[in-house]
Amino acid sequence: MRNDALCREIKIGNKTAYNRFVMNAMECCDSDLEGNPTKATYERYENLFKGDAGIIVLEAITVTYESRAREFQLSIMPHNEKPLKKFVDHMREVNKRPLFIFQLTHAGELSHPGFSRRVCIKPLPGFGGDILSEDDVDKIIDQFVLSAKIAHDVGADGVDLKLCHGYLGSQILRPYNDRNWKYGGPWEKRRQFAFDLIEKVTKAVNDPNFLIGSKISMWEGFPGGQGSAGPDTAIIDLTEPLDLVKGLEERGAKFIIQSAGSPSITLALSQPDKMIPDQVYLHHTFQKAVKGVVKDAVVIGSAYSVFNNGNNKLMARNKEESTVFFWGNKNIEDGVTDMIALGRQSLADPLLPLKYEEGREDEIKWCTACDNCIEFLIRQKNVGCATYNKPYTKALQEIRQKEGKLKEKHT
Repeated sequence: MRNDALCREIKIGNKTAYNRFVMNAMECCDSDLEGNPTKATYERYENLFKGDAGIIVLEAITVTYESRAREFQLSIMPHNEKPLKKFVDHMREVNKRPLFIFQLTHAGELSHPGFSRRVCIKPLPGFGGDILSEDDVDKIIDQFVLSAKIAHDVGADGVDLKLCHGYLGSQILRPYNDRNWKYGGPWEKRRQFAFDLIEKVTKAVNDPNFLIGSKISMWEGFPGGQGSAGPDTAIIDLTEPLDLVKGLEERGAKFIIQSAGSPSITLALSQPDKMIPDQVYLHHTFQKAVKGVVKDAVVIGSAYSVFNNGNNKLMARNKEESTVFFWGNKNIEDGVTDMIALGRQSLADPLLPLKYEEGREDEIKWCTACDNCIEFLIRQKNVGCATYNKPYTKALQEIRQKEGKLKEKHT
């Protein structure tokens, strides 16, 4: 067994992750009509648990079915409690070692108007929806609190309060939200949403062993987005995101998952593109910035899948110094991040952590960053890897024959 940085244990709050791999939240559109796990969900997570990652994050699981991004999206409400308890118990039977974190979300203006109510804070061109009031947002916070309690009661190790990727948390936190209201305008008001959220979740769960953290877009990459210097500029200014990180940790956050971009607007920033993957290095900068302001919270860095085994389009690097494992080990050793998260790669080969630990790298199925999985998501179809999984290869061919080529690559 290996003993390099990626294979070392790490304490997170009162719990321990047995290695530094995190399988990132990946929405896969395979719930039933009530938001419960299906056979496809079980199979997906069984493979992830067999892969022995230190942390597995249950995909963006919605706290409300009224406003959601995916028609077949996992949900976490009272009627889901028994199915989720059965689901978690089964995964523990597969492998007790991984920490299981539920990512809680509300889609806001990314809610799909075809089957749910689209709502917003301040309408973005091309999005919009019914404008939420202060009372509406306070009720949504209550929904997050209830969902966090359910996550705790069904046996999850913690929750990730999603404040990234253009979902409701992002919509409230970004400078574009210059409305004069309880959660808008000056930064001190916008950040209060996140602070109220974590304080109420922590108080309601009331368990020091339950891990609470957040995934944050450090820079969304468009005017007025998170990490921008103002409501009408895209210039990077990390003052607000870093203040958010510090404030969350002061209120009990045990981990921060660094991310960037908003996939509905700046997809190649969130998930660096196969042909022009250079934005991956921005993520290292953001990880280092987060690491520089936390005290004890564990920093989890994103966007590592695009490195794969060095067969990528990144220039000015030798292949052996341009791999997931090279950058993961280096960034941990250099104090850039504590753990690395894999998204698309987790679909290509959920067993990667185990294969790496056992020295079986030659058996790894490497993500090619083809983004066929993203196409499934955009089309609201069951998501899987069409490169290595023949049923998904066939499904993608049939979808394209029926619906034509994808015209826009935005989730």
